[in-house]
Amino acid sequence: MRNLIKNLSYLSFSKITNLFVLKISYFFSINREIGLKKTLPSFISVEPANFCQLRCPECSIGQAKEKKSESRFLKKSMFRKLIDELKPTLTHVIFYFQGEPLLNGDLSGMIRYAHDAGIYTSTSTNAQLLHGGAAKALVKSGLDKLIVSIDGVNQETYEKYRQGGSLEKAIDGVKSVVAMKKKLKSATPFLEIQFLVLKTNEHEMREMKKLAKTLGADKLTFKTAQLHNFENGHELLTSIEKYARYEKRTDGKYHIKGKQPNRCWRLWSGAVVNTNGDVLPCCFDKNSDFPFGNVQEKSFAECWHSEKAVDFRQKILQNRKQFDICRNCTS
Repeated sequence: MRNLIKNLSYLSFSKITNLFVLKISYFFSINREIGLKKTLPSFISVEPANFCQLRCPECSIGQAKEKKSESRFLKKSMFRKLIDELKPTLTHVIFYFQGEPLLNGDLSGMIRYAHDAGIYTSTSTNAQLLHGGAAKALVKSGLDKLIVSIDGVNQETYEKYRQGGSLEKAIDGVKSVVAMKKKLKSATPFLEIQFLVLKTNEHEMREMKKLAKTLGADKLTFKTAQLHNFENGHELLTSIEKYARYEKRTDGKYHIKGKQPNRCWRLWSGAVVNTNGDVLPCCFDKNSDFPFGNVQEKSFAECWHSEKAVDFRQKILQNRKQFDICRNCTS
């Protein structure tokens, strides 16, 4: 209840009005983008770092053979410019896209800047760097929600997916955050452990519930896994139907569950800004193939309302499956 009340405190008349107009625009989007040009997104995801120390097999960053010169951090000045422009209407900033956020030494400072601007903040981490100092900085930053990925209850299972990672470090990171919240008498961040359900770890789900409770997490989420090249099946695809994103159909192929209508609320309500400053349609544009513009050259509003952005949204309304990034999306 305390967290709910705190979250509601971030709302303002301008933010509620903006969200209402976005909803109306989305509702009528099947005909035209009514009212969208007068709005800004309700949330954005920013990318603190575009690289990671782990090698997760289904992660494009983990499997990329990037050169060191291509590794980038989100510039503090660029982030502040974004917040200054968007804070009248922005309700949520997600500090996560592709890389590991805690690799950016300015992360806590950027969270504090957004927090002080009256914006809800969250981030997701593999917790390999979530030691005492980092845990204290995150708690003091005002971060509202922290997601920690833990996909096994023993090292052997854990590293089958989080390759190069240490389960012990992840658990110690969770303990550090819980301890620091108590020490500083802080209700935040809300601590959620996410368990990616795979064929390799599905047998440990019951033990994971016990571990999360023992660690003092506020929530445990069992998450479906997005897999590449899933059409002919995949070795990581769970056998538990509830947590399988895909199903085998009469053609003998695997398909994403449910229908994919030619519309997408994410394109009206949010956007992603990568370390390079590109404004992207959503978090599924993992290779930044569809930039709407760059905030180092233009304002965010100019990028979000650019011809490229309008054209992309219109094409989604016509046939979303023409884009590879939309074929594996459950939104």
